[in-house]
Amino acid sequence: MTDPIDFHLVLTSAGRPVMHGWWSDGATAERKFSEWIGSHSAIKGAAVVLAERSVDGERVLMSWPVEA
Repeated sequence: MTDPIDFHLVLTSAGRPVMHGWWSDGATAERKFSEWIGSHSAIKGAAVVLAERSVDGERVLMSWPVEA
């Protein structure tokens, strides 16, 4: 049996998806979240969102940039 994929990471630019990633391990997904910010923060209008999947949809766990 395979592990369920519970964590979804998406990089957007100007509101459009550029890259997606899915992980079953929350710690890996959080590490990738930080890596994507470091690797792609120079893209104009970039945003990174990490969400957890559930039967009701997705719940945002972290997002960057953080609105003040």
